[in-house]
Amino acid sequence: MTTLPLCCDPIRYHWPLPRPLPGAVLASCAFDPARLAADDFQRAGIEQTDALQRSVAKRQAEYLAGRSCARAALQRLDGRLYVPSTQADRSPAWPPGVHGSITHGKGWAAAVVAAEGACQGIGLDQESLLDDERAERLASEILTPAELQRLDRQQFGLTVTLTFSLKESLFKTLYPITKQRFYFEHAEVLAWSADGFACLRLLTDLSERWHCGVEIEGQFCLTDGHLLTLVSV
Repeated sequence: MTTLPLCCDPIRYHWPLPRPLPGAVLASCAFDPARLAADDFQRAGIEQTDALQRSVAKRQAEYLAGRSCARAALQRLDGRLYVPSTQADRSPAWPPGVHGSITHGKGWAAAVVAAEGACQGIGLDQESLLDDERAERLASEILTPAELQRLDRQQFGLTVTLTFSLKESLFKTLYPITKQRFYFEHAEVLAWSADGFACLRLLTDLSERWHCGVEIEGQFCLTDGHLLTLVSV
């Protein structure tokens, strides 16, 4: 039996995205840094590193929320009690035989896990929607020239936020497989639809299998004021 930190609401198990992924579990929770207690790491049984001890309440709360979701998802997946530690490249260290991803933002965190046989990799990201003014400032950093040409001005903030988030999810999916870093200009969103599906294309070579021109499906939803995206391969 595990105890949640005081800064976290109860864990919720759900699949808000349009297409279920067989063999995957998604867990989420709301959290509030203002409710962070001095002993929340101890209460939750989650290691507090020196870096976390020195960090602000917001960072500590989002870490606790994300790891609590990851532990809950893993327990629901196969019964194991495991909290992913943080590797040197800052990615979560998942147990053998499992792929997973953690995301957190303003007061909400989630984790998704899947058995190795269900997929080769999985990435989850959540973002708050950009308003049009901020999207205008960031568009050229996030979108390729081709994406800028295709940009739907009627849904400007949503399109820029969605492009950012899908590329984040794509990175979380492929980096553990290829161990190659890539950036916004190395992938493009070819199309997306209101029913929550998207198609991305790599614009760089990451490995023999994941090379320039490969197209990858993604999905997304708007839930509780958050844009949630997922890419799995």
